[in-house]
Amino acid sequence: MSTRVAVYRKEHFNAAHRLYRPDWDEAANTRVFGKCALPNYHGHNYELIVKVTGEIDPSTGYVIDMKVLSDLIQREIIERFDHRNLNLDVKEFAALNPTAENIAVVIHDLLRPHVSTQMDLQIRLYETPRNFVEYPA
Repeated sequence: MSTRVAVYRKEHFNAAHRLYRPDWDEAANTRVFGKCALPNYHGHNYELIVKVTGEIDPSTGYVIDMKVLSDLIQREIIERFDHRNLNLDVKEFAALNPTAENIAVVIHDLLRPHVSTQMDLQIRLYETPRNFVEYPA
């Protein structure tokens, strides 16, 4: 019998961004991205939920120590993204449009090396209370 359990850690960060492709003209950017393409950026209060699924460790009773997970998210994500302009301040978005989808993939890729390969990792990112993405889907 499997004892795989999913555990979740919820975090929060604020960040600004602009959805924009430099290889498109302003009209194309406005047509595709609307107000999100305005040149002076806009911000969101992002809610991040990190899901880790794995076997319960019989010696600790944990899938993963939640303090360890919290510290990892703080170090790798919150310190890097919180109160930043994603386009200008976060190297991962220097050449990558910071859509919610791309932000979720970047967060996953930053955390994945620090979570055992025996565990599944999923990111849920709320850009607004009604708009969110999950990766992997």
